[in-house]
Amino acid sequence: MIRINLLGTTKPKNRRSGAPSAPSMDIGDVGSPKLKVLVVLLLAVGGNVSYWYHLNHHGQEMATKMRVAEQKNRELSDVKGRYLERQKEADNYKRRVDVIDQLRKNQVGPVNLLNTIGDTVNSTEAVWLSSMKDQGANIAIEGTALSNDAVANLISNLQKTGYFKNIEIKETFQDESVKDMQAFQFTLTCEKGKS
Repeated sequence: MIRINLLGTTKPKNRRSGAPSAPSMDIGDVGSPKLKVLVVLLLAVGGNVSYWYHLNHHGQEMATKMRVAEQKNRELSDVKGRYLERQKEADNYKRRVDVIDQLRKNQVGPVNLLNTIGDTVNSTEAVWLSSMKDQGANIAIEGTALSNDAVANLISNLQKTGYFKNIEIKETFQDESVKDMQAFQFTLTCEKGKS
């Protein structure tokens, strides 16, 4: 077996004087402390340079990803802007349709009322209306008739429609301003029924 003495000290000889000593090899001084410090500094600088390159590469990757993300964000903001604009147009269209539907719904009541009154007056002979006022739940009708029987027929025909209930004569009088014939002015109040 070969032994190498790295410490540079000699081993004391065996007590046996006749035994040959093992050969040893002396490498010498490993290096000065300056050389050791220089090696440690070179290793530290090499490690720092390697770590700096790693961080620099990672930073460049992050910058590339940030540019891609910002581009995607701009594209998505354009899409969002177009979506919000279309949504606003759809809301405006819906609001207009709702207004038209509401107007149509509100139109039905007065149209039905006028049609019913017009058909009733046209089917009653010798009666003409001069005004009609819709007062919410009630209607006030003023007109002229050639006889009291014509006013009674109008009341009967209004009751037959089913649109009116509680029809009352407020007043009726003979119009003295008409000289050629007999004419009666009348005022009726009717309560609207459910149509």
